[in-house]
Amino acid sequence: MIKYKKNIININIEKELKQSYLNYAMSVIIGRALPDIRDGFKPVHRRIIYAMKIIGNYWNKKYKKSARIVGDVIGKYHPHGDIAVYETIVRMAQNFSLRYTLIDGQGNFGSIDGDPAAAMRYTEIRMSKITNEFLQDLEKDTVDFIKNYDNTEFIPEILPTKIPNLLINGSTGIAVGMATNIPPHNIKEVINGCIAFIENNNIKIKELMKYIKGPDFPTAGIVNNSVGIKSYYKTGKGKILIRGNHIIELDKKNNTKSIIINELPYQVNKLKLIEKIANLIKNKKIEGISDLRDESDKDGMRILIKLKKNTSSEIILNNLYSLTKLQISFGINMVALCKGNPKTLNLKEMINYFIEHRKNIIIRRSIFSLKKIEKRIHILQGLIIAIFNIKEIIDLIKNTKTIELAKKKLISKKWFIKHNDIKFLSNKNLYDNFIKNNIRKNHYFTYIQIISILKLKLYRLTNLEYSNLLNEYKELKLKIKDLKKTIKCKKYLMSIIKNELLDIKKNFGDKRRTKIKYFKFNIKKEDLIQKKNIVITLSKKGYIKYQLLSLYVTQHRGGKGKLAVKIKNNDFIKKLLIANTHDTILCFSNFGTIYWLKAHQLPESGKYSIGKPIIKFLNLKNNEKITAILAVSFFSNIFLKKIYILMVTSNGIIKKTLLTAFMRPRCNGMISIKLNKNDKLICVSLIKDFDNIMLFSSFGKVLRFVEKEIRLTSRLSSGTRGMKLINNDKIVSLITVKKNINTKILTVTKKGYGKRTNINQYPIRSKSTKGVISIKVNKRNGSVIGSTETLDNDQIIMITNMGVLVRIKVSEINVINRNTQGVILIKTSKNENVVSLQKITL
Repeated sequence: MIKYKKNIININIEKELKQSYLNYAMSVIIGRALPDIRDGFKPVHRRIIYAMKIIGNYWNKKYKKSARIVGDVIGKYHPHGDIAVYETIVRMAQNFSLRYTLIDGQGNFGSIDGDPAAAMRYTEIRMSKITNEFLQDLEKDTVDFIKNYDNTEFIPEILPTKIPNLLINGSTGIAVGMATNIPPHNIKEVINGCIAFIENNNIKIKELMKYIKGPDFPTAGIVNNSVGIKSYYKTGKGKILIRGNHIIELDKKNNTKSIIINELPYQVNKLKLIEKIANLIKNKKIEGISDLRDESDKDGMRILIKLKKNTSSEIILNNLYSLTKLQISFGINMVALCKGNPKTLNLKEMINYFIEHRKNIIIRRSIFSLKKIEKRIHILQGLIIAIFNIKEIIDLIKNTKTIELAKKKLISKKWFIKHNDIKFLSNKNLYDNFIKNNIRKNHYFTYIQIISILKLKLYRLTNLEYSNLLNEYKELKLKIKDLKKTIKCKKYLMSIIKNELLDIKKNFGDKRRTKIKYFKFNIKKEDLIQKKNIVITLSKKGYIKYQLLSLYVTQHRGGKGKLAVKIKNNDFIKKLLIANTHDTILCFSNFGTIYWLKAHQLPESGKYSIGKPIIKFLNLKNNEKITAILAVSFFSNIFLKKIYILMVTSNGIIKKTLLTAFMRPRCNGMISIKLNKNDKLICVSLIKDFDNIMLFSSFGKVLRFVEKEIRLTSRLSSGTRGMKLINNDKIVSLITVKKNINTKILTVTKKGYGKRTNINQYPIRSKSTKGVISIKVNKRNGSVIGSTETLDNDQIIMITNMGVLVRIKVSEINVINRNTQGVILIKTSKNENVVSLQKITL
């Protein structure tokens, strides 16, 4: 309810709120938050530059106190607080905020560490040289002037800039219901794009991108060329990824590396970044850093991150990209005011609006100049005619009582030019070519011409001065012709715009700072983990864990080993696997189902820990147990068509399937093989074409045959017979052998016995046969638990059901015939049996 002159007016509150809020929103959008597409400025920037022009604070003049400019701006043009205006001035002077600074500051204007600028009474400013290009031709009626907030001053509605400022310096602002965030670009590239548009108005954005590669930030950095750039150029919206730049320095003396960060992403605070890295190191979220220092100086930025020995710089960088602002996502929303209304613009539209602005400025400038020249020509005509009739004019003035009467007589009289009157001229062609053709033989003076004639000085009556008037007349006529051509001929107008842009490019063009290249931006979990060799153990009851392989030093053959896993009652170690923290672990169950695990997902535990139940990592069904595990290091490789998974059951069934059939993991697993009743999957290995396959049984039998004998089958098949087994014998081990004459086969038994035998002692046979003896088994050495192919430089790890592990050199194991029982590799106690072995290739 509003009372006005004792009358009560009923107002709909909903309608009033809507209208009031809309008025407020548009006021914020137009008056404060969004830049104008033409000059790329918000009102506060425009008013600051205009205030500096009014007091002559140019780039080649003396500096003036910032407080002086702030006072003029808030007193005359910008009815807001002095802090807001000064903060804008500070940002316009910061070379890490604007790609091309518009203010040349003297004093403390803040730093990339977030340090504030000094108070405005201490700092001094003047325009940058490039800012002068925003004000060119302002006095030539190129733009409209509007009244200030109290109607006491006039300010330009827009600046007649020659520079596409919105693209080269970008803009950011939050309005009501909308926001703008436009990145800066390189001035050379933008001008090249503008010229390409001038030459071909139908140019496509894809072609414009050949000239304008992408954003160019004042703090440099690296922008990913595969994400966002094309999107925001086409639609006006997008998201780009920016990384800081770095180099790796090697300290040869200590054999350590250091990461030197010398460029940061745009708008990232250096001090806060260093504090964040320090906290991550302190909280052990990033490991492997021994020292962190800020060594930045006047020569540039330098953040030193010193690494510990054997620490991967790539892993540290991935952690920094993932956990800090060394890599940021920069959202782009190219919104600007177009004819007073907010609009989202693509790259071509932004260039088009700027070119249209320049066309309007040049046409208005030409019209202004044309009027001014025509006025001068009109005066010149009067002066030239007056000089030809100077004696008569002097007599008329002498014989007139008053100057007003003389003016009336001069205006009312008809004046002539006789051809013989110009015989005294030094250059008669001037008359023939211009006066004769452009001035009527009889003429009436206008009031303006009369005023100019009466102001004519005596020295202008000389032949030389008269020729100067004729020359000036000639030059102005040529200028008029040029100006009219500019106004009427679009092609000529566009050539002027092009030439002006080329001058800007020549005077202010510089090299690109920000690099645009591809980098891996989807950082996975394993990208943050150091590559380490690990030992994975799996117990009968399904407890799994891993330990670092480096924890177990090499021992001599025949020792007792070292406790690796604490065993629960009625449990024992069943599987041992050497892998890498980046490997994918394929887990095969007694149901013939395959599951996937990342090695780094497993728990890392000490030797007195039993680990965690594998059911916490896999969706196993009731009574389902993992019976075979396999580490795959190249699972993400797309060239896997010639790599197969070979599966063998305890009853001698063998199956070959392409690895690519298992490349799409499912949380509930997928069928890998159809198993017969009372059979289970026991061994799994990767094979390639022409590999040799060796199957080992618990009774000491071995069968060697060629991979080609096994038919390739689908994932859902059940396989074929691989080896004939008798007297309840079972398959316990599978080896795939590459062609190498130095390969020796190591076979290990339950009681810790083992031997090496040359591979040539194992003849190649057809599959589905009984095989030959690999090692003699008896009560002393026990049944076979596994075999592996080895070279002399290899090592092996064995583990017992009691969790005792031993690591020995293969070279300490004698090379003997296959029909022997072997030598002691590890001393086992009563009820202790070796359950698994793995080879380590150094």
